[in-house]
Amino acid sequence: MTNQKTYRSDALRSLHLVAEDLHAVGALDRADMRRFDVSCLTPVEVLLPEAIKGIREDANMSQSIFALALNVTTSLVSKWERGEKKPSGPSLKLLSLAAHKGIDAIL
Repeated sequence: MTNQKTYRSDALRSLHLVAEDLHAVGALDRADMRRFDVSCLTPVEVLLPEAIKGIREDANMSQSIFALALNVTTSLVSKWERGEKKPSGPSLKLLSLAAHKGIDAIL
């Protein structure tokens, strides 16, 4: 059963579908499947400060409410929007999801 994922290429998408079938029949364990997932999926791209502010404004949220949704401080959201700091790790992933699927995808 596949969900909507973005792949690095059509070839990796096809390989991933085969790996999912192998996992379903027990030929590929969960840890290997996770590693395969990560290697096939498109990496999260860096977001510019204007893009972060746009995501927040599109969600019609204040910095403090947006920070709560991302589980970060209001100060950090402000620094991202001013370009003083850059989001990374889980925060960048959540921002990317919100950018592509809307804020409801992370709430």
